[in-house]
Amino acid sequence: MATLLTATLRDRFAALQAERANSWPATQLAANARQRHILIDRFDPAAVAQAGSILPPTDFDDVEGGTLSLDALTAEGPAVLIYFRFANCPACNLALPYYAEQLFPALAAKGVRLVALSPQRADALREIKTRHRLPFVVATDRDNGLAHHLSITFEPDDQPSPPPSGWIGEVTGTGSWALPQPTAAILGQGRQLLWLQVSPDWLDRPEADAILQAVREVLS
Repeated sequence: MATLLTATLRDRFAALQAERANSWPATQLAANARQRHILIDRFDPAAVAQAGSILPPTDFDDVEGGTLSLDALTAEGPAVLIYFRFANCPACNLALPYYAEQLFPALAAKGVRLVALSPQRADALREIKTRHRLPFVVATDRDNGLAHHLSITFEPDDQPSPPPSGWIGEVTGTGSWALPQPTAAILGQGRQLLWLQVSPDWLDRPEADAILQAVREVLS
């Protein structure tokens, strides 16, 4: 069996899904699968931001207490953005440590910065960075500002009214159902979008090798 340090992201998600199949009620498992299939069927690659787009000036709240702007992030070269949902998202708690292990060292060797973004408030996001000792910046995209510009957000189809305790807007602190679809993006100098991959299925995110290949191509 693959160890944590060698398992692909797909392997890790498969293990998570197998655990859910053994522990979740059938109705909950079916509802989760139904929402994933809806998002896959609805996804239109032409509707998201395209390579070559110039992104607006944007800044983010770093969980360490500072702020980070897109201009500063890309001032000396390209950067990779990883969008995730929120700190307690089980799939995100597999994806971010994986990227820390398999992606961050190779990017750092090339002088490419890696930043993980979520709409969740910085004080709540700090937990995931601390829990996994993530070596890259984790920051808040306030109110999904840049995510909306990239057209990568979605809202769950089943939204009870009034929202129950612990609903998404309460968890993220945004007061909204909107979440970013897991996304990997490469930005160049001048806030130019060089590459974007959106994952409508949150259990199917790009492997580190795919992101590194895209970085190599934009740097060539």
